[in-house]
Order: sequence, then C-alpha cells, then structure tokens
Amino acid sequence: MANRVQTGTRPGARFAQFKLVLLGESAVGKSSLVLRFVKDQFDDYRESTIGAAFLTQTISLDDTTTVKFEIWDTAGQERYKSLAPMYYRNANCAVVVYDITQASKMKKWLTYAQSSLDKAKSWVKELQRQANENIIIALAGNKADLVAAQPDKRAIQAADAEAYAREAGLLFFETSAKTADNVRDLFTAIAKKLPLDQAGPRGLGGRGGMGGRMGGTGVDLRPGESSATQGAGACNC
Repeated sequence: MANRVQTGTRPGARFAQFKLVLLGESAVGKSSLVLRFVKDQFDDYRESTIGAAFLTQTISLDDTTTVKFEIWDTAGQERYKSLAPMYYRNANCAVVVYDITQASKMKKWLTYAQSSLDKAKSWVKELQRQANENIIIALAGNKADLVAAQPDKRAIQAADAEAYAREAGLLFFETSAKTADNVRDLFTAIAKKLPLDQAGPRGLGGRGGMGGRMGGTGVDLRPGESSATQGAGACNC
C-alpha cells in the first residue's frame, strides 16, 4: 500500500511514498547500508544505533515515476528487539540484513550461537507472521568487500542464501556498504516490486503514525535535499 499519492507538474508523472524498515542483528551493517544509500558515504567506525533512526531517500525509476522511501533503521541489540514491531508495523517493505562472514559456532558451556543468516531467517519469519501481509522483503548479505579481499572469510555461501530467499519469496542481494556494490540495486529492486500502480499525480503529501517523524530535529542526509530525523531515543547511526 502506498502511503501517499502526489501529483506532478509534468503530465503523467507519478510519485509514491512507502515505509521501509531495516532489521537484523547488531553489527551486520544496517546503518552503513542506509548511509551509503542516502548519503553515498561510508564510515569505517559507526556507533551502534540506539532505538531507531529515521531517514528518507527518493529513487527515480524512469522519467515519470519517483519513489520515496521513509526508512526506519532499527537497532540490532537484543535489548531493543521488543521495539521492532513498532517500526515494522504497517511497513510496505523491509530489508533483513546479515553478515556473510559470520558463521554459526559453539560458545562456552557448549551453547550454540546461530549464524548471521539463521538470525536473519528468524526476522523474516517474524515479518511474515506479524507484518503487513503484502510486505516486500529483501534479504541482504552484507560485507561482500571482506570476502572479495579475503575469500576464506566467507562463512555463508551465496547459493545457500539465494536458495532460501527463493523458497521464502524474498529478493536477494549480496552487498557492500563500503564499496557501494549492489546497494542502490537493492533499493531499486524493492521499489520496482512495490504497487506503483497505486501512485498518482504529484501533489501534497505528509507523514503520519510510526511511518513518519517521531519528533526531534531534522538532519540533512540526502545530497541537496534529503532529511533524516531521529526517533525517540534514537541516533542516526
């Protein structure tokens, strides 16, 4: 469902606005992916997101069609997991991120730690069970740059993740926030899967509920005009 419909000055112009949420465990690179997509930047060190961060970015699919994403970048730490439903509720699309270099392993006292992909699968199941039934979900295997430099760092095979994505009906990309590889392609593919037939002529629009601003001051993140707003108890990292 498109959140807003707007009319343009050009005949036939379409503008659609959608809510997108990023989910995944801590340190898989969710915030770095968003920063690369919105501002085309990468920081070698980023502090962990607290709560969630709100950003916006637009994509032009063709000369007459523009898609605006209202993006909620959620914190991956376990203590914030209970807040996730607040952000994915009524979301039109989601990106579930995992780290392709993080394998499953045995921890102390013979406890088992899931692989990054296994944790991503849990997020997908939660979305499919509790989110909008028509939500578009993309699975993103991040940190491809590490594998390109040192192939032995790969812990999760692309073929395995792709097979799972196909079975679960997900879009799938391996990405690198550091080199920008496949980052824009990821969001463009999502935009193309959204119900753009619901988009209409460009006009006035706005935000409401958890799909929009939660207070705080705006921070310009998109070159020229993008805005990002921190949510309650949030940082834009």
